[in-house]
Formats: sequence, structure tokens, C-alpha cells
Amino acid sequence: MAAASGGGRLWRRVAAGLGRAVRAGSGGRAATAGAPRAEELAERLRAQRRQEREVSGERRRGLALRARDYSSQDPAQRRVRELALLSKQLQQVHPNVLAKVLKKEILYQNEEIVVINKPYGLPVHGGPGVKNCITDVLPILAKMLENMKSEPLHLCHRLDKETTGVMVLARSKEAAERIRLLFKTRQVEKIYWAIILGEPEPAEGIVEIPIVEKEVQSHQSHYKMTLAPNYRLSPEEGKVVKTRRNRHAESAVTRYRRLASSSACSLLELQPITGVKHQLRVHLAYGLGCPILGDHKYSHWSKLAPQKLPAITLRRLKLEQSKARHLPLHLHAQRLSLRLGEWIDLVCEPPPFFQKTLKKLELDIAKD
Repeated sequence: MAAASGGGRLWRRVAAGLGRAVRAGSGGRAATAGAPRAEELAERLRAQRRQEREVSGERRRGLALRARDYSSQDPAQRRVRELALLSKQLQQVHPNVLAKVLKKEILYQNEEIVVINKPYGLPVHGGPGVKNCITDVLPILAKMLENMKSEPLHLCHRLDKETTGVMVLARSKEAAERIRLLFKTRQVEKIYWAIILGEPEPAEGIVEIPIVEKEVQSHQSHYKMTLAPNYRLSPEEGKVVKTRRNRHAESAVTRYRRLASSSACSLLELQPITGVKHQLRVHLAYGLGCPILGDHKYSHWSKLAPQKLPAITLRRLKLEQSKARHLPLHLHAQRLSLRLGEWIDLVCEPPPFFQKTLKKLELDIAKD
């Protein structure tokens, strides 16, 4: 509207000036030449005003359409986008702000440990493309909790960037070493919840298959953890044959139990007996054939591509397959128990996005 009114004032000034010039003419050749020139300028100004009105109208219609599209977009898709945006924002905030976020996520603390609920999308360690990580802000968090002279908090174990839940930090180097020894000697009980595609068969059991890291040769070469089984089926006789052990493979043991099933998905309780990198993801995807919902890395072996979801799962999540690449990893460290003088049992509820997915997929533990 401001552009249109400005154009109107300009048109009136030009027209008035042209009118005076024509009237001041002697009626001969000057008047004859001035009239067409005035009409031409007037037509140009009218065209400019029409164009400005059209552009302004298109802009208003575009904004209205975008607002309508966003408001009509399914809440599930909005949550997927918001979670991805939150992960990016955690990489862009000042370290002091990130430390304040972690302080709000404290579940438990005493004179030896501080236990936090690790947010989704926040890496524990630095690396290529990582601006913010938990390790970097531990000195700041310690000062916020104690005083400016307190020593930095210490990591006792790690969680993947996309994994949420219970994470233990130590107030001193000595306490950290004691807790790490507990993890190493398997004296810490860890319980995870995972939403997976499909149903494991049997519903409860143990996966005991070594894991090794290998390079995947494809159009986009990359590295993945994978299974390195000690036995295989002989193609000639169909008998079980012991294979030569891969010297780089690590022993990996995972106990699992199905808690609920619905919508071509299941909720599992997982207990990793060992602590190999990506152990739960690999054992579920390649050992049981049931990848974790949102695990785009381990849903395929030979390529990096979004996870392919069953039609009923997409329908319950109200999500399009083209948007599935934004679906977050549904793996949560739900419980951790250890003995530090006394037995400490730490429980952490899944994040809102995890709980909303459970509700949408009708994965009700009480009913199963």
C-alpha cells in the first residue's frame, strides 16, 4: 500500500507539471509534441502502479499460502522438523548457554557424581563439523554447580549423538576412574528402550555376535559397524561351520525383551552386557533384522539412504515416506544402576518425541 500511494503522488506531480507545460505552450508545434509525450509518461506510470499492485497482491497471497501450509501440516511432521532444528541450534549456541541447558537436565547429584538427561542430537565428543559437545562445556557446568575454582566434571561413559537418557558425570578424577572400572568390569546395569521396525523372533532372548568396523564400498564409500559371526552355514552341505575369527572383532552381547507390539513396530527393553560402539543398533538391525525406528545408517548395508517404513507405520505417524529422512533415532537410555558405597538406581523418562511416537503407534506396555 505504501508503494502504491507513493506512486499515486508521483503521478499527480508529473501530470500537474505536464499540464502546466502544455498550457504554457503557444498552441503550435510545442503543444502538439508535448501532448503525446505526456500521454506516454502517464501510461507508463499507470502500468507501474498496476505492476506494483500485482506484486503486492502476489506477496500477500504467498504469505497466506505458506501460513496455511504450515498450519495444515501434520503435528508429527512439525515435531520432526522442530527436533532437527533443535539439534542445529545446540551446535550454534554459546557454550555458556549449552551448559545452562545441561544444568536444567540434571536428574541426580551427590558429592561424587552428577547425572544428566542427555538431550537428543548433542554429541559427547568433538569431531569434524562439531562446534559444541558435552566434553567442551564440562568445566563451565562444574563452575555453575560449585564455584569458579571447582575442577571440571569428568566423563564416565558415552552415548551416541542421537541417543537420549541417563548419563553419569564424575566430580573428581578419582571418582571417574572408579566408575569407568565399574563399566569395564560390567558392574553397571544399563537398560535402554528402543522402538524398532518389526517384531523380534523370539520375543525375548540374547544376541551374542562379535562386531567389527568395515568399509562399505558403494557410490558413497563409508564405514559401518557390522557383525562378524563365529559360525556360518556351509552352502554345500547346509551344516553349521565354525569360521576363522576376525582379529579386529570385539565380543558383543545384548539381552532383549519385547514390551509391546503394534503398527508393524515393537518397543524393546535392551540390556547391553558389553559396550561395543553402536552395539544395540547393529545387533537389532543385522542380528534380529529389526532396525531401530529412525536409524537411517543401519537400515541398509550397501547404501546411505532414508529408512523405508511400512505403510501402516507411516499412516499411524501421519508421515510421508519422503519426510522419513528427518525421523529421529528412537533409542533411549532409560535406566542405570551402580554401586558407589550404596546402590544408586537412576531412571529417566523418554523425551516427548519418543512418548508421542509410542502413543501414535499404540505401543501400550500395559495392554501387551
